[in-house]
Amino acid sequence: MIITSTNIAKPTTINWQGKQVTTGIYKTPTHDPIYLGKNDVAQDEVTDRRYHGGEFKACYLFSANQYPYWKSLYPNLNWNWGMFGENLTVEGLDETQIQVADIYKVGGALIQITQPREPCFKLGVKFGSQKVVKQYIAYGYSGTYVRVLEEGNVKTGDEFTLVKQANNSLSIYDLNHLLFAKTKDKTLLELAINNEALPLKKREKLKAFL
Repeated sequence: MIITSTNIAKPTTINWQGKQVTTGIYKTPTHDPIYLGKNDVAQDEVTDRRYHGGEFKACYLFSANQYPYWKSLYPNLNWNWGMFGENLTVEGLDETQIQVADIYKVGGALIQITQPREPCFKLGVKFGSQKVVKQYIAYGYSGTYVRVLEEGNVKTGDEFTLVKQANNSLSIYDLNHLLFAKTKDKTLLELAINNEALPLKKREKLKAFL
């Protein structure tokens, strides 16, 4: 895996159901290195910290390999890296292969894979249609959030080196499916519940399905 683009956002105000809402989803590429901190990316807008930022969502990664699929569905949008609100656009990121709790070295940072992105209405606003939210969930290639174990700068061209592979884990793709499945696989539930790379609140919520 290699960083294709580093992306940050300034606060943007959108209209949603008659209300003014501030969001950081409108990310654009930056030619400078970006600093991955323990709770967020330096100089990047994180508005609603109930759902963004923090230890288990310090930085969001999305695969450059998935862009052609979405461009075919929404060809009239103004496409650029950062379209999905990701801080890092990553060539070769495959959600079926990366495991929750895997640890990678990239640039000056040490990161741990945590959880898939669960989209909200803001993605729909950006794409001009709320149907993209259901399409995104159904497609299953969600990108991933990471925890920053060691802070540091990363830049375009930096490669990911697997430092420690998780044991008894599940892929980001499988976890994403598990979160939205009406009937939840017991084996996957147990793997998720016992994985400390997931926040306790999410694990407790999943435990209720056993």
